[in-house]
Amino acid sequence: MAFWRRKKDEFVSLGLSRAASESVPEAQAGTEIETEGPPAPVSASEPASTQSRSSSPWQTSVLGLDLSIEQLQAQEAALEQELSARFRRAVAATRESLSERIDTVFAGAKKIDADLLDELEEALIAADIGVPTTMHVLETVRRGISRKEIDDIEKLKNAIKSELIAILHASEQGGVASETSVPENIAPYVMMIVGVNGVGKTTTIGKLAQRIKAEGNDVLICAADTFRAAASDQLAIWAERTGVPLIQQKQGTDPAAVLFDSMKAAKARGSDVLIVDTAGRLHNKSNLMAELEKMKRVAGREVEGAPHETLLVVDAVTGQNGLEQARQFLKVAGVTGIVLTKLDGTAKGGIAVAIAKELGLPIRYAGIGEQADDLVVFDPEQYVNSLFN
Repeated sequence: MAFWRRKKDEFVSLGLSRAASESVPEAQAGTEIETEGPPAPVSASEPASTQSRSSSPWQTSVLGLDLSIEQLQAQEAALEQELSARFRRAVAATRESLSERIDTVFAGAKKIDADLLDELEEALIAADIGVPTTMHVLETVRRGISRKEIDDIEKLKNAIKSELIAILHASEQGGVASETSVPENIAPYVMMIVGVNGVGKTTTIGKLAQRIKAEGNDVLICAADTFRAAASDQLAIWAERTGVPLIQQKQGTDPAAVLFDSMKAAKARGSDVLIVDTAGRLHNKSNLMAELEKMKRVAGREVEGAPHETLLVVDAVTGQNGLEQARQFLKVAGVTGIVLTKLDGTAKGGIAVAIAKELGLPIRYAGIGEQADDLVVFDPEQYVNSLFN
C-alpha cells in the first residue's frame, strides 16, 4: 500500500529490506542545510535533473527497473499484511480496554434493553469516544432497534462498528483526505505541520519525510519553528538519520523568512514535497495566528494553492485534552487533517472517532511506534475492526 502518492504514471513499491546507495542532495546558495554530510552550495538556476537524490536505508523499486508486476504486487501485499498486523498490535491496549468493557456489558445479556444501552454508553465514553459521538452512535442504534433491524447482541455489535466506520469516512468529506487532490504538475506539495510541544510533532515530521521519500519523492524539510531553540536541533537529527535536507536559520528569525528560503530552494532543486515545521505554542493565539497567516501568504505566492495540507499532530494519550487542543488549532491554523500519534500507548484510542466526528476532519496518519516506519496511513475499517475483533 502506497504511503503517499501523487504520481499516477509509475507503480512504486517500498523496498523495506534493502539499502540504497544514492548521494545526498544539496541546496541553493545562502541557505543552511543539514544532511548526512557537510552542506555545499548549489545555484538556484541549476537544473533539478542534475541534482542527485539523498541516501536512505529505504529504497524504491519502479516498474521495469528490477521487478516484474507480479513481484511488485506480491511485495505490496506482503507489506500491507505486515502493516495491518502491526496496526492491530498497536491498538491492542485500546481493544482490550474497550472489548473488556463491552464484553462485561454483554455478559449474560439475553435481550437489548434500556439498562444494556446505558452500560454500553458508559463503556464507549470510557474509551474516549466522547459524549457527543457516543450519543450519536447510540441514537442510530436505538433507531435500528425500534425498526426491529437490531434484535440480538451480535447485530448490535455490528451496528456499532458500522456507525464508527461511517463517522470516520464522513470526516473525509472535510479538509484534505488525499494528496492526489492536488495536480502533480504543482510542485512542491507543501505540508505545514502544527501542534503543541510534546505531542510528537518533530518525530512525525521525520517519519513523514522518510516515508514520503521512500515512495520515490524528493523531500525537503523547513525548520520554521524558530521560537524554540531545540526544535531545529531535533529536526537536524532526523534530517541526518533520513538523508533528507533541512533548511534552517538562527533562533528568532522570522519563520516566514525561513519558509521563503525553503520554497525557493525546493523549486530550485525540483523537490516534490516540502514539509514545514511551525511553532508549537498556543499561549498567545493572536501572535500564532498572525505568524501562520503570514507563512501561508508566503507559501501561496510561491506555489499555487500552498500550503496544500495543514496537519495537526495530536497525542492520542491526552484523550479529550487532545481534542480541545485540536479545537483551538482549528480556529487559528486552518487545519485540513489530523496525525494521531502514540496510538500504541493508550487504552483510550477511541479519541480518533471523537476527533473525526466533532471536528469533521480526516485522520490522515497514525503513529504506532518509535521506528521511522511506524507512521501509517490511517484506515477506518482497519482501525475499527482492530478494536473489536
